[in-house]
Amino acid sequence: MSTYDAQVLIRFEASNFRSISAPVELSMVAIDHDRPEARRVEPLGEHVVPVAAVYGPNASGKSNVLESLVWLRSAFGLSLSRWDDAIPLDPFAFRSGTRDVSAFRLEMTVDGVRFEYSLEATSDSVVYEGLFHYPERRRRLLFERDGLELKLQRGLGVLSGARKVMTGRTLMLSIAHRFGEPSVDGLARQLGDMQIVRPTRLPQLWPGELDLWDPSLGASSAAARDRALLLLRLADLGIEDVVAETREIEPPRPSGPTGGIRSRLTRYLSLTHQSAAGPTAINFNDESQGTKAWFHLIPPILRALDQGSVLVVDELDTSLHPTLSAEVIRVFQSPVSNPKGAQLLFSSHDTSLLGHLNRDEIWLTEKRPDGSTRLGALAEFAGERVRRSQNLERAYLADRFGALPQIDNQELYHALGLVG
Repeated sequence: MSTYDAQVLIRFEASNFRSISAPVELSMVAIDHDRPEARRVEPLGEHVVPVAAVYGPNASGKSNVLESLVWLRSAFGLSLSRWDDAIPLDPFAFRSGTRDVSAFRLEMTVDGVRFEYSLEATSDSVVYEGLFHYPERRRRLLFERDGLELKLQRGLGVLSGARKVMTGRTLMLSIAHRFGEPSVDGLARQLGDMQIVRPTRLPQLWPGELDLWDPSLGASSAAARDRALLLLRLADLGIEDVVAETREIEPPRPSGPTGGIRSRLTRYLSLTHQSAAGPTAINFNDESQGTKAWFHLIPPILRALDQGSVLVVDELDTSLHPTLSAEVIRVFQSPVSNPKGAQLLFSSHDTSLLGHLNRDEIWLTEKRPDGSTRLGALAEFAGERVRRSQNLERAYLADRFGALPQIDNQELYHALGLVG
């Protein structure tokens, strides 16, 4: 059992966001303490888990649970620059009532201090926002606002001018960070370090990936490149090396005067495979989807491990072999490979991964009759039936926990024209 006091996600909560109507909460607080994966967080007086997996049928809201945390992270970064006209909220479509307020709450420890941040907003304005911390385990106000009415902790003189900057659509958290308030900077850093990966929406390549492999970055990047190559080889893809290079491309010359035609620099990436004919370079764009998916995951994984930050992956199993997905989970669970306590939150349909997860690392979604998302811990769905020694994959597929697609076979056969 290890202890971790720096930064860690404790829990988050959301309501009235996409398919989420009533509040849902995902907690990283461990149930089983007597295992090395559970890290004790002294400011909390509890243990936390490094991994949380969200399972459930299609359209039950798995992705929306994760996206609620991602939205809160984005809100911090964008409220000062992008929210002039409206707050980009996506409330629950079938919500009854006239007060369409979306609410979010986040608890984290940063540099050994527990923080609690709350936000309530509509598309027009911030209704409530509050930030509290727990120095010496006592809850104390940093700031709190109701609309445009702002209350500050004594001693935060640097924020005395915040009232002049604050509008109905700007977050006080963003303003406090912009003003350089030290008590907020740690939380702001952790929110900024949080990453989201959506394998189904990944581009072909992005600059951060090219930079990781570009030898022109010098010796300082050699260690990171070696670690990335080791992870890439874990997939047993026959890959020996990665080559990044910049080429000067001459544009096609039209007939007649060329005017001011200029060449442009384009960056290329190729993967060197071992073959019977010797090392063979293949352009990244020609690689399989599985290779691309794993390649895209490597930089965020390494960044999270180096920073001790949160990595959110929507549909971890997309294009990945189950063995590889299981290896990602193991890397985050192990205190040896994850000494800084980085945390992985992911959604998945791959039930084989349940065998690599503890009962307090699994969350299940179901769609309620009104179309909204219900989220619960595995124990909440199954009560006392869940034992540590239980085969969770077999029990899940046997529908002991709920959160499985309910398929009417007769209706399906009729739709396919197999029965009259």
